[in-house]
Order: sequence, then C-alpha cells, then structure tokens
Amino acid sequence: MKEFSNEPILNYGLKANAKKQQEALQVVRKKFGKEYPNIINGKKITTDKKTVSVNPANPTETVGVFQKSGVEHAEQAIQAAAKAFETWKTVPMKTRAKFLFDAAKEIRKRRHEINAWMISEVGKNFGEADGDVAEAIDFLEFYGREALRYGDKQPITPIEGEKNELMYIPLGVGVVIPPWNFPFAILVGMTAASIVCGNTVVLKPSSDSPMMGWLFVDIMNKLGLPKGVLNYLVSSGAEAGDYLVQHPKTRFISFTGSMEVGLRVNELAAKTSPGQIWIKRVVAEMGGKDSIIVDAECDIDEAVTGTVAAAFGFQGQKCSACSRVIVDQKIYKTFVEKLKVAVDALQQGDPKDNFGVGPVVSERAMNGIMKYIEIGKTEGKLLTGGNRVEGNNGYYIQPTVFTDIKPDAVISQQEIFGPVLAVIKSKNFDDAMKIANNTIYGLTGAVYAKDAKKLERARNEFFVGNLYLNRKCTGALVGVHPFGGFNMSGTDSKAGGRDYLLLFLQAKMVSKKI
Repeated sequence: MKEFSNEPILNYGLKANAKKQQEALQVVRKKFGKEYPNIINGKKITTDKKTVSVNPANPTETVGVFQKSGVEHAEQAIQAAAKAFETWKTVPMKTRAKFLFDAAKEIRKRRHEINAWMISEVGKNFGEADGDVAEAIDFLEFYGREALRYGDKQPITPIEGEKNELMYIPLGVGVVIPPWNFPFAILVGMTAASIVCGNTVVLKPSSDSPMMGWLFVDIMNKLGLPKGVLNYLVSSGAEAGDYLVQHPKTRFISFTGSMEVGLRVNELAAKTSPGQIWIKRVVAEMGGKDSIIVDAECDIDEAVTGTVAAAFGFQGQKCSACSRVIVDQKIYKTFVEKLKVAVDALQQGDPKDNFGVGPVVSERAMNGIMKYIEIGKTEGKLLTGGNRVEGNNGYYIQPTVFTDIKPDAVISQQEIFGPVLAVIKSKNFDDAMKIANNTIYGLTGAVYAKDAKKLERARNEFFVGNLYLNRKCTGALVGVHPFGGFNMSGTDSKAGGRDYLLLFLQAKMVSKKI
C-alpha cells in the first residue's frame, strides 16, 4: 500500500473543471424536493414529522425532505447498533479498513455530484465544497491506514518466561453528531473512525445538512456494510439527541459543534443511567474565537490576504475562522486601509455561480449574526459591511469589519460564526500575545512576523491547539495538521492525526506464562 498523501483539490479556474461542476449542479437540481428515509438496521423508516432542507441561497427551493425522529426510533437505532456490534467487533481490522478504502474510491467517482449537493444545501462555493470532499477522502485513506497500524503487532518490552501481547479492541455503540459547516468531511471522518475500529454507529446528522449524511450512508450501504453497523437517524436534538446520549447502551459520543451543545453532551454523558456498566467517552470538538496577530515587522500584504481568507472563507462559518485580528499600533492604520480594500473587493452571490462569498447556512444563523453586528456597531467603528444584502431572499450578510474593538468587547469574546471580523489594536507584541490568550477558547491562531524570537515566543506561549506562523489560521490538512483545540474548544481530539483512533479503541493486555 502506498503511503498516505492528501487528495488534491481541483482548480475551478480551469474551464473543464468548472464545466463538470456546473453539469453536476444541473443534474442535482433536478432531484430537488425528493424525500429520504432514515435507515435503521438496513431498513427504511419514515416518520410523521419531517425535516426540510432548503437552499440557503434561495430558501424557496427545497433540497430534500427528511425525517424527524423521536425517542421510539432512537431506541430502535441503538438496539440495532448494539446487536450489530456483537459480530462487527470480530471482523478483522483489514476487512473493516477495506470499507474505508472502497468508500474513498466511490467518493472520487461521485465527487462533483457530492460537491453539487453541498453547494446547494449549505452554500459553499466550488472550491470550498471540493476541499470538503477531498478532506473526506483523506480521512478515509488516513484512518484506514491507521487502523492497520493499530491492528498490527504492538511493540512491548519482552520478559523471560512470558508471552505478552497488547491489542486494541473496539468500545461499542457510538453516537456520532457532526456539524453542518463541514457537512461531509467531518461527518465522514467521525463515522469512519468509529466504524473502522470495530464500533457501530447511530449517525445523527445536522438538521441543516441531512443530505450529506444520506450520501455517505448510501455509499456505505452499496459497498455492503453489514446492516446495523451504520444507522442514519435524522431526529430532534432536544428529544432524540438527549435520549441517545443518555442511553445506557451508548458507549461513546463523538460530537462536533457549538460550545453550548458540547457542554450539554458532556454533562448528560457524565451521568450514569440505570443499567450502564461503563464510563462513557466523549470526543468533542467545539467552538473557537481565533486570532491572527500582525506584528509591526511583517509582510503587511500577506497578513491582509491571510486574514481576509481566514475570516471570510465560507462566510466565516468555520470553527477555525479568524474572527479577531490583533494589529500592532505602528502599522494599524496601513493595515486597516489595505484590509478595507481587500474586503470590499470580495464578490458575493449564489454559490451555484461560484461566487467567492455566499449566504450563511440558515435564517436562524443569519438572525443571530445580525444581532452581533448590531452589538458591534456600539462597540467599535464599522469599517465595511454591516447589513443584509438587498434584493435577495437568500441568507446573505455582507462581509463585515469593525475596527477599534476593545479586547474584552462582546464581539471580541463570543463566537459569532459568521462573516464578522473584529480589528484590535495592540501596543506591542507582548500586548498582542496577552490579547490573543484572553478568551475561553483555544482552537487556532496565527502570527505574521519576521522576528524569529517573536515567532518562537508564539510557538511557546500562544495557547491554541493549531498555531500557524506566517500563514492563515484555516485550512488544516489531514495527516499534516492534526486538528483540535484546548479549553472550551473541546477535548483536543486531533482529528486527522496519529492519536485520533485511540479515542475509539481500548487497549487489552494478554500475558501467557511459557
């Protein structure tokens, strides 16, 4: 087997690639409005209540109609997963890994189709969607190889008179709760890691992106994944979500989403339910309030380019997005002037036409972001943006920048998860480091500086899980940048790294006297 390498992202500046994507969009759009069942133990299940997925660029368009399950079907899904676990856990690691490798091949074949659904369901442009799908392929390829490594003979210290063996075995039934912002990559990564280790899964996709979960489940079913190993349950979070987390047969919960929901998952999982015989494991990747430090001595143009890309890529809807840029007072005026020019040059429009900036994911998200923008208008100076886009019924918000924001301001401390950037003036590098570390989060960060000593200080003192020097703070690659953060950013799970599968395994030691 070849060594792992990252899947190349397609260049949509090439007419041939753009044409293929446009053709796939036309095919997908003809399928809008279809209904899709839940899949429990290989059976199609429908419910009276429905979840309607709409196109955020045009909410009058229904992407698909999905189910909305409650406790009854949540119980069925858990029981199906528990039953399937008894046989799936005995399947050799190589066989389980092959499912991941085969899925990667199938996703490559259906790449433009999957991109098209994502463009339509969450509002990513061509490049952002393709990067998401490429990352899903990376997770499958990387975790498949990692599973083979963990399934191989493990090195331990020999001792005379004994034969000793350390092996890794699965945990049991897992509840996987992925986000909508990387609706295919993170969903695939969390689910594939669970399954390849021998666990079975109840997959509860985000209600804002259920189509992406359906596509992956459909691929795995067509590859012959045994019934009950992967159960697809679009459901009410308040009802079925809590039930799944609290169920005594749930062994672990893998969650990516907001801090508030993540803390609730952690709290519910920590309470022992009647009949529960283990301590549940929680893998949580939560929010961020990510900063880029711009030192007085740096390439200002590069810093501006990196800041704009990190702040407004996919409309700022990334937990790694730059939401605060901390600029030395010596270059503050110049940086702000250049920043305004760069942000005003961004082109906004329908993702199906591949505009750089599209809509935010939902009306709920739009309303929440607009509330923060109104707060920002009282806390600093509005440099650009600040409004909904007129003449469009989609969930469009202008890329928005506020300057002269205090380090402890609301928009400097709370996660907004939208196209809003706070510019903060620092006295010097010491002050910038202090500001960068003043939030409850610790996910990503970046520093633009020429001074090697300052970069080394950041390396040692900037308290984030993923730190980038002289580059933007978004765009982590599987295997290259294992991803996960500190404090209220989660459990530092380091997705896409060599430690990640350990979160879905437990070690068993066997010692035999000889």
